[in-house]
Amino acid sequence: MTYQETVKRGEQVLSMAGIDDFKTDAWLLLEMVCKIDRGFYYMHMEDDLPEEQLSEYEITLRKRAEHIPLQYIIGETEFMGLKFKVNSNVLIPRQDTETLVEEALKIVRPGMRVLDLCTGSGCVIVSILHNAGGNAGGVKGYAVDISKQALIVAKENAKQNDVTVNFERSDLFDNVTGKFDVIVANPPYIPTAEIAKLMPEVRDFEPTEALDGKEDGLYFYRKMVEECGNYLNPGGKILFEIGHDQGDAVSGLLRDAGFYDVGIVKDLARHDRVVTGTL
Repeated sequence: MTYQETVKRGEQVLSMAGIDDFKTDAWLLLEMVCKIDRGFYYMHMEDDLPEEQLSEYEITLRKRAEHIPLQYIIGETEFMGLKFKVNSNVLIPRQDTETLVEEALKIVRPGMRVLDLCTGSGCVIVSILHNAGGNAGGVKGYAVDISKQALIVAKENAKQNDVTVNFERSDLFDNVTGKFDVIVANPPYIPTAEIAKLMPEVRDFEPTEALDGKEDGLYFYRKMVEECGNYLNPGGKILFEIGHDQGDAVSGLLRDAGFYDVGIVKDLARHDRVVTGTL
């Protein structure tokens, strides 16, 4: 089977499986398996694939047709222009979360201590440190997650992107010591009843514990707001990623806890995405 025939077959298989972006996914899987780029493809599209690559492509197609996320099959994704390793132990970084990083970078300065709660893949803290000058930038990064498996991935991503982060296994603040100038968090915030309504790639394959924000989706915000005052320096900033309809509720939690300059930041789609506050 030629390269052209193979990618066309991939498109057909994924289209029949209900994959929305079936053309892009069919190509990216071929690119991964054959280690080729578009230039090679157009020069060799009438050539036959080696049999072992064709067999491997069929395996990856079956996985994607089962709605296993493309990023998990490939093993990496892009976030803030950086490459991050991902697997089923961590949420796949999404463009929406870049708003959280961008807002943090408006605040972070050399010498500051930054804590990332619910770090997952580490994409937030790693991106902050990388864009703040890396190890030479003078920003000290700390990150925690309750998942031991997620921390393994996060540590690999810090190393891959040449930044130093102090990782600790912790249920929110349980094993956190010291005070910080900035705390960022992208906690689980989807109400439990909404999990079943998510697209199958998310519902069936991404870690539920990183999605489920309990009954109303606000459980982890309440816990963090209750405790974060003990871990912020005077004038310290908190930044939370939120669901599109949670801006008022999370802002109210911060105001009730004594935070000021509380604000809501919208993402590129003009949805409420980040809540900020100053202690």
